[in-house]
Amino acid sequence: MAKKWELRITRAGEQTRNSRRRTTGKYQVFHDGVSAGALSGATAETKGPGDNKTAGNNRCVEAGTYNLFTQAGDKYVTIGYTSNVNPAALKRPGLLLLPTGKRVGILFHPGRGFLSSIGCINPATDLANVSDDIAFIDSRNRVIAIIDDLKSFLGASFPANNGVRIPNATVVIQ
Repeated sequence: MAKKWELRITRAGEQTRNSRRRTTGKYQVFHDGVSAGALSGATAETKGPGDNKTAGNNRCVEAGTYNLFTQAGDKYVTIGYTSNVNPAALKRPGLLLLPTGKRVGILFHPGRGFLSSIGCINPATDLANVSDDIAFIDSRNRVIAIIDDLKSFLGASFPANNGVRIPNATVVIQ
């Protein structure tokens, strides 16, 4: 029987700072339905409601279940990301969610400040208050911890290349 890896995101609400809005929530990783304990935290996405029907809508992705892929892009990759922790250094670590309808490039990637997304998901320590910012190095470390956990949990079935579906790995957004 194949192992099942899952990242569950439960949206909690929206926060507004000046004219910017973000959707906040909590994430938890599960291995075969069992919580992976420390692999948890807060999430930040752009404003809701979710919309996968309109390209370029600057809204969060719709609630649902998504397959995980290794990301192969100019700014974010799953395999071969830079060790440089400068937020401007490329290529940063990330994972791709698909299928997302007419949306493209919905990633789980590091954020900073209030929000670093026009549709993607940024992990953080805690975003309980509108004044809480995403700390880039912490967010980056969280993405890397999830990539490392995927590699460890899935073993030889984890892809060797970017741009490939990660077998038995999903993101569930509620």
